[in-house]
Amino acid sequence: MRSVMRKILASLLPAMAIAPAPSVHAAGDVAAGKAAFAKCASCHQVGPSARAGFGPQLNGIVGRPSATTRDYRYSAAMQNARIVWSEDKLRAFMKSPGDVVPGTKMRFWGIGNEQELNNLIAYLKTLS
Repeated sequence: MRSVMRKILASLLPAMAIAPAPSVHAAGDVAAGKAAFAKCASCHQVGPSARAGFGPQLNGIVGRPSATTRDYRYSAAMQNARIVWSEDKLRAFMKSPGDVVPGTKMRFWGIGNEQELNNLIAYLKTLS
């Protein structure tokens, strides 16, 4: 009887396999993120010749501590924030900069579209 039960269970297990839980944030589309970056490009630069302008350059932003590029003058609020720009922190900041770093100099209303945020982060992750 046990061997029959084992065979039945073994045959059912693949059908009952639980799919891995999806990540909290879906993967973004790099090309769409590059296009969406146009909203950011009036203040931020990326790429091999990027430098600070109205805002800091964003190469290597994912994983970088806040207020650490040498060619940009950050607000006291950003200097004191002591944030490491994880995907979640970037997502929250791009959604509502003033909520994440009260007193930031960044004058941006934010992005409410989750897929657009995913796309932007996917694009930013490609920049070193």
